[in-house]
Amino acid sequence: MNLQLSDKTALVSGSSKGIGFAIASQLAAEGARVVVNGRSEQAVTDAMERIRQTTPGAKVEGFAGDLSSSEVVTALVARFPVVDILVNNLGIFEPKPFEQIPDEDWRRFFEVNVLSGARLSRAYVTGMKDRGWGRIVFISSESGIQIPVEMIHYGTTKTAQLALSRGLAESCAGTGVTVNAVLPGPTRSAGVEEFVGKLSAGQPFEAFEKEFFTSVRPSSLIKRFETPEEIASLVTFVCSPLASAVTGAALRVDGGVVRACF
Repeated sequence: MNLQLSDKTALVSGSSKGIGFAIASQLAAEGARVVVNGRSEQAVTDAMERIRQTTPGAKVEGFAGDLSSSEVVTALVARFPVVDILVNNLGIFEPKPFEQIPDEDWRRFFEVNVLSGARLSRAYVTGMKDRGWGRIVFISSESGIQIPVEMIHYGTTKTAQLALSRGLAESCAGTGVTVNAVLPGPTRSAGVEEFVGKLSAGQPFEAFEKEFFTSVRPSSLIKRFETPEEIASLVTFVCSPLASAVTGAALRVDGGVVRACF
């Protein structure tokens, strides 16, 4: 399927690895010019090289910096003033008992998971409206609906992303700009493998995976961790002109973890 992205510029925050990297790779494969972002120059360079290896001729550029910082966002916008597609993927998570989550952790999680996307969206949405076309996608989580007891602060920020994306979609009514949230389920990324290492007490990944979907996420219908590429396929479609009627939505690609028929 031709997703008609060859004349679009896309920025994917936090795209040097994991879900963000998979999204950047698929957008590049569809012909978009993609700005890859990571915290270090080396991470960004490595990610761009990996994309070029799988998609010869890919139009990729890089920007190294922590986009949870307003100063870094200002520098990014100065370098890339026009973006047609913004994927707010940057995010952090960690398991921690509620009683042990201090104020500084709450602030850090909101700064990274919520305010980074708010700042980037604020920087680019006016230009999208003026041009009569744009796509903004927030990578939320099923944890925004079913708050995980082992990381309540993370789940709360993912709920906030749902409110932010819907409110922004309302503000873009009739402009040709769509705003959506995508809700992955548990996904096997590098960060999740580190997370598993903290919780597994040395178990092999496969043994932990079976136990996890038996006792921690028993509502999963696929009974396994998703791959980043499975998330990226939906995101790439939502970013395309073919998805022009999809806006203001919370789109679940969660493996059936959320028990709802809507």
